[in-house]
Amino acid sequence: MPGMVAFGRRWGIASDDLVFPGIFELFLRVIWYVSLLCLCGFHWYLWLLPSGTITNPGARRSLPALVYLRAMLYIPELVWACLGAIWVSDDSRGCDPATVGSVIAAVVTSWIILLLTGLGVVFVFDPLGNPRSQHGPMEPLGVRDLESSGGTQFLSTARSLAVKVWESRLRLLCCCLPQDESHRAAFSSISQLFSDFFSDTDLVPSDIAAGLALLHQEQDKMEPRLTTGAADYDIIGGDHLGCHFSSILQTTGLQYRDFIHVSFHNQIYQIPFFVALDHQKEAVVVAVRGTLSLKDVITDLSAECENLPIEGVSGACYAHKGMCQAADYIYKKLMNDGILNQAFSVVPEYKLVITGHSLGAGTAALLAILLHASFPTLQCYSFSPPGGLLSKALADYSKDFIVSVVLGKDLVPRLSIPNIEDLKRRILKIVSNCNKPKYRILLQGCWYELFGGDPDNFPTEMENRREEQLSRPLLGEESLMIRHSSSYQSLVSDDSPAHSAPHLPLFLPGRILHITEDGPSRRSCFSQVRYRADWSDEMVFRSILISPRMLTDHMPDAVLRALNNLSSEGPYSLCPSSLGNNSHNTV
Repeated sequence: MPGMVAFGRRWGIASDDLVFPGIFELFLRVIWYVSLLCLCGFHWYLWLLPSGTITNPGARRSLPALVYLRAMLYIPELVWACLGAIWVSDDSRGCDPATVGSVIAAVVTSWIILLLTGLGVVFVFDPLGNPRSQHGPMEPLGVRDLESSGGTQFLSTARSLAVKVWESRLRLLCCCLPQDESHRAAFSSISQLFSDFFSDTDLVPSDIAAGLALLHQEQDKMEPRLTTGAADYDIIGGDHLGCHFSSILQTTGLQYRDFIHVSFHNQIYQIPFFVALDHQKEAVVVAVRGTLSLKDVITDLSAECENLPIEGVSGACYAHKGMCQAADYIYKKLMNDGILNQAFSVVPEYKLVITGHSLGAGTAALLAILLHASFPTLQCYSFSPPGGLLSKALADYSKDFIVSVVLGKDLVPRLSIPNIEDLKRRILKIVSNCNKPKYRILLQGCWYELFGGDPDNFPTEMENRREEQLSRPLLGEESLMIRHSSSYQSLVSDDSPAHSAPHLPLFLPGRILHITEDGPSRRSCFSQVRYRADWSDEMVFRSILISPRMLTDHMPDAVLRALNNLSSEGPYSLCPSSLGNNSHNTV
């Protein structure tokens, strides 16, 4: 047969000579795919069937080499995907449509796998993960060694780098916000907070998920089982279509004439609020909005302490920085702009009531503290406020005029920097002591969350070792703690003095009304829910509870539903008896 003509010239091979090269190529490809299958199988074997645990990765020592080998195999796969894309784009007339469809599907699948792999690499990339920064040997301290031997200058440089990385992440996340001086200051403050919190641990997200699954079941094992005519109003800010104001009218049932001032202006440390007249309750109401925008999230995350001196209050007076500044912003609007004077000039006999939910609850409580000297009879109702809000002195001072309402296992009233540090310590302890592989913990945790059942006992390594052995690194592996932290000098005793939080403690405002479901902790989706309300103590909220309802219990519609259920059962008084002891007083 004559030589084959291709690429504009004759070649020294005929078209029927391609049989043997095709067979040879098929042979090589079979070897390639069998090798790839064995490699993937070995990979999954090492991942799914290890004898190691989260803190004992000895059985997975060879995985980094396997990752290197697998990464090299992506190069020919990428080349083959590019060639496949070129071939698919050529004219396919005369070819079997089923064959063409199969080839296109194979090429598209290859590109999807490569794209997902690339996204996965970007997602798990750690800018601070350079192993060269881990100088010197690690000294054992705690369940795994807790302190590196780097000098002060090295640690200072590492911390500065961590702050810059977190600041870059926040700028990227908030790229739609203006990058002015106030935003930069907020980003810098939050970045410092995040870098300090994450800088002393070597935990990956799946470790935290496994620890939360273990903690939830451990907590469930310990949990007892229970068989509005006024003057003209002003509208400030971005509500050009009137949608926000219409929703306020619909929710409150008030009339246009009942509103004195409505502000939708929203910036960092500046949150929306309104002032209205409630003629039914004979009250001038100041309502502060909760978190609804990215700017509000920045205000929430500005969680370091800021001094808040109040005349007549003895002891340290400090509060959550972001909410303190938001309260000061509203205070100046109300007092300097004469908004409250305008309201009380119309109804001088009315009382002042301040309220809010979440971010608005914390801001409302601080606003009430600022206004209390001018309005001694004011009352504040703070729904689902953040736990890290007030110093002990301010929390005690506010008990006479602030009521905090908390539903169930709501996360936010238990959220403070010391509580998060405590949660981190408990996660480290429980994952270090559990001798089950991570995949089993996660699978059993998902099953427990979805379908319930009895909490797993999760045998621990402590059962097979003396407690004093926990002060040694497990199997000599690298530590979960990469530098010394005052909160982690000992993971053996929960009562160790070393566990005292390095951050200033913050508490919920005022008296605390805790609403819980009256009945079994797990129930069917269609069963009738009944609630009970008890006066509680702020120390009850010094630990974060892990539950699927830790977020849903924070939603304002859930709180309103619980309050409506309580009110339908009968009258409830908001006048507690003495709270000097730790016992709960049923309302």
